[in-house]
Amino acid sequence: MADQDRALAFYVDTLGFEKRFEFPMGGGARWIEVAPPGATTTIALVSSPEGLPTGVDTGIRFSTTDAGADHDDLEARGVDVDEVLRWAGVPPMFAFRDIDGNKLVMVEQT
Repeated sequence: MADQDRALAFYVDTLGFEKRFEFPMGGGARWIEVAPPGATTTIALVSSPEGLPTGVDTGIRFSTTDAGADHDDLEARGVDVDEVLRWAGVPPMFAFRDIDGNKLVMVEQT
């Protein structure tokens, strides 16, 4: 994350996640964890070390019961979303990016 406060606002205010944990680590660094409501797994919003890029494919996948509805909702909130992919034999899915350009994917579970 380039800016933890900005990232926290995006995940909480835009995506609707909950802030689960924040711990000062010294030297102004913080460990912050967020999660979708009801989820048991969290995402850590940590500052990127100098020289390491942001805007990467995170490999993080979220499950949903309706990819189309979630896509439309995120798009309406101003989130950078790709089109919903609908391939034969594969669940509908779409990629979206956080404010640092980090790619996440939403996959419909049937």
